[in-house]
Amino acid sequence: MFLPTTIKEVRERGWDSLDVILFSGDAYIDHPAFGAAVVGRLLEAEGYRVAIVPQPNWRDDLRDFRKLGAPRLFFGISGGSMDSMVNHYTANLRLRHDDAYTPGGKAGFRPDRAVTVYSQILKRLYPHVPVVIGGIEASLRRLTHYDYWSDALKPSILAESGADLLIYGMGERVVQQVARALRNGYNAKLLRRIRQVAFLADESYVARLDPAATIRLHSYEECVRDKRAFGENFTVIETQSNLMEPEATLVEPTGDRYVVVTPPNATLTTEELDHSFDLPYERAPHPRYRGKGDIPAWEMIKFSVNIHRGCFGGCSFCTISAHQGKFINSRSERSILDEVRRVAAMPGFKGYLSDVGAPSANMYRMGGRDRELCRKCRRPSCLHPAKCPNLCNDHRPLLALYEKIRAVKGIKKAFIGSGIRYDLFDGSDYLETVVRHHTSGRLKVAPEHTEERVLALMRKPPFALFERLNDDFRSICRSNGLNYQLIPYFISSHPGCTERDMQALAGKVLGRLHFTLEQVQDLTPTPMTLSSVMFYTGENPYTGEKVYVARSQEEKRRQKGYFFRTAESGARPPQGRRTTAPKGVGRDSDTGKRDVRRSAPPHGKSRKR
Repeated sequence: MFLPTTIKEVRERGWDSLDVILFSGDAYIDHPAFGAAVVGRLLEAEGYRVAIVPQPNWRDDLRDFRKLGAPRLFFGISGGSMDSMVNHYTANLRLRHDDAYTPGGKAGFRPDRAVTVYSQILKRLYPHVPVVIGGIEASLRRLTHYDYWSDALKPSILAESGADLLIYGMGERVVQQVARALRNGYNAKLLRRIRQVAFLADESYVARLDPAATIRLHSYEECVRDKRAFGENFTVIETQSNLMEPEATLVEPTGDRYVVVTPPNATLTTEELDHSFDLPYERAPHPRYRGKGDIPAWEMIKFSVNIHRGCFGGCSFCTISAHQGKFINSRSERSILDEVRRVAAMPGFKGYLSDVGAPSANMYRMGGRDRELCRKCRRPSCLHPAKCPNLCNDHRPLLALYEKIRAVKGIKKAFIGSGIRYDLFDGSDYLETVVRHHTSGRLKVAPEHTEERVLALMRKPPFALFERLNDDFRSICRSNGLNYQLIPYFISSHPGCTERDMQALAGKVLGRLHFTLEQVQDLTPTPMTLSSVMFYTGENPYTGEKVYVARSQEEKRRQKGYFFRTAESGARPPQGRRTTAPKGVGRDSDTGKRDVRRSAPPHGKSRKR
């Protein structure tokens, strides 16, 4: 049975009231790859009466916001699996004409800045009902951030939305704690004790915080006046987010109030993660969408299985570690194999798993050998500038899992469609296994660039590792009589990348290596990434080094012009910014990835690395 979406469905369950009502910018797909479904099922398992209002109409008389009335505990709001601005606009600020999370792929079913719009409406209609926001859009905008679409710094989304509480990161454990805290009515004191939340407070509250466990950031106003202050804030936020056991509360003045961010929780245990995936999902879109066309995001992932969350790669342009965390949280073999069997029993399944993946597919069960060293570590990446000597990158547990998946009745082929980190290879037969058993004919990876200076700013491995991968891939194919292709992906206009760097990239990849490129994507500077900070400030906040930034659309066009020379047409971007660049082929998401995997709980979008 699906979670109810209408008053009729609520009454069919025999309910006369609701505890929690969730609003989402996505269509309702009852599957562990979609955040609203996960949160709803988790709360349902705790005994709460939960309903979902997917893609409410914010333009009319607001009947979608009124139809279920007021919940007993709170409204929960998410913009959806992608940041709504990334969902709406290309890297060149052109309006998209489709939406992968809507039936028929139709655009126009969610507003720009969806979390803020939904929150403001609900606070106006129900001023006394708590509004809790979460998901990727809220999570990465919890503090002062650079907003590419207005080309300006924006304050915490709490200040603009009017929401009472923000859950950041992967919120399963937190949302259950919030529900418990609100069972007997709104209690700000209880809510503010919860880890991994953010809220607005006054001076008197901040004055009572323990100074030894509090870090005061530069104010929003200081950041607007001084770009360096914004960069300094970022280094603190990123460092604290990547600690194994963070204990500091962050405080950022905004106007006459303070944004307070409590420290994150430890990662979920394997048992907790399994529980999230084992809930009784229908594993299908809600019946309300019958006859309205396929939902592209669902069609892409319905025959896939996620095996872990988190990523310790720390790429400068990627939001995964900022949202999911640096430390890997793996599911048990039992839970994964049970899901494989459920997929194999689904209508329309023809024996092919589209992806056995994760944010980086080959990080399953990896982590530090000495956990005490991990507790002391402050690095944003375990792989850059070089692989940490404490990192255990043993692929044997993953290879054993692949073998068991291949043995499941009904599985003809299990493809690896998610990102593979080739700088993690451990000398095992992992690559050969993937090529022989888990590749559909094309293995896609993302070296992102060729030039060392740009790669360093991206926190990506040297291009020589890709060249080694290319040689090994070709050798494996020759040995096994396979006519497979290696498909590399690259980013243009990343901070530090000049036109000369793109010329050098073209010379190496198109010339010397004779690749035919399918995707070179302009960078989209998304909130809470190092790349967005460098884009806005023009310097590396960790070193103070000045960094060249291709800001104008003409500069961006010239960088990509070494590969694509077609003209782009489309709508004007928000804020009236002019664009003249050609259309980018490829990755248009908040993580820079090419597919439509969601970035919100329980797992992130995936891409070849």
